[in-house]
Amino acid sequence: MRSFRDSLGEQPILASKHYDAPSVLTPRNMLREARRQKKLPMERVPRICILDPDGDLVEFLHASNGAQRLGSWACFHTVLDTFVHEGIEYGIVGGTVGASFSVLVAEELFESGCELLINISSAGRISSLDQEPPYVILIEKALRDEGTSYHYLPPSPYSHLNPFLKEIVLHTWDYERVPLYTGTSWTTDAPFRETEEMLEVGRAHNILTIEMEAAALYALGTARQQHIVCFAYVTNSLGSIEGDFEKGMANGSLTNLDVIGQTAEHWLRWQTKLIESEQAEA
Repeated sequence: MRSFRDSLGEQPILASKHYDAPSVLTPRNMLREARRQKKLPMERVPRICILDPDGDLVEFLHASNGAQRLGSWACFHTVLDTFVHEGIEYGIVGGTVGASFSVLVAEELFESGCELLINISSAGRISSLDQEPPYVILIEKALRDEGTSYHYLPPSPYSHLNPFLKEIVLHTWDYERVPLYTGTSWTTDAPFRETEEMLEVGRAHNILTIEMEAAALYALGTARQQHIVCFAYVTNSLGSIEGDFEKGMANGSLTNLDVIGQTAEHWLRWQTKLIESEQAEA
């Protein structure tokens, strides 16, 4: 009989993944059982949904009476609120910190009708830019220093934003409303193990920021062909200075709403053009 070590190899996280094989546990089955246990109706979530890891935007929306709880959301672990901003309806889930949890919720959102998922991570600065925090980065690729992405894609250094989505987001971005940088992030599972030696490696590879979700979410997007866009809201220098972690007005919620609004508007405009093109060809 083969030993446990022989069957899984020296690095179990990379062994026996079988990327083309279906999962036994699926989001559909999980949601089905949650609806049964909670006696919930089946109802679609808004087409565009937001992951709010820190929960500041959810808190801001409730404080301003701008959010309503979607009682039919069947996730065992979270609640989902809906809100309207500049005429567009969104779903939002707060507290989705970390790669595995954000992907779990993302899978359930896509199963429930989401078509575009926007994640805005509170992030730390690795490489200096021409602006002090806070500022926003569109993450075009993320270093896979977490575990979840390896369950969706074979090993590689980075997970990537779909280039087509990058083009959609940046094509008519209003930089006066929200200055936006584009670059590479480092996704970690261990925020309290960000050593100076590790950060020096990041700087040597022109990595701008460090967060906890993007690599896994982009791996999910690639594997499932889902539309996922990740932003880093860089708010800190990893606690290395006093007075760090300041997010700006309303804890960054107004900036985040601008980021969400522009991204959604550009994506919806592309969707409209796609439908018109398909109708013209029919």
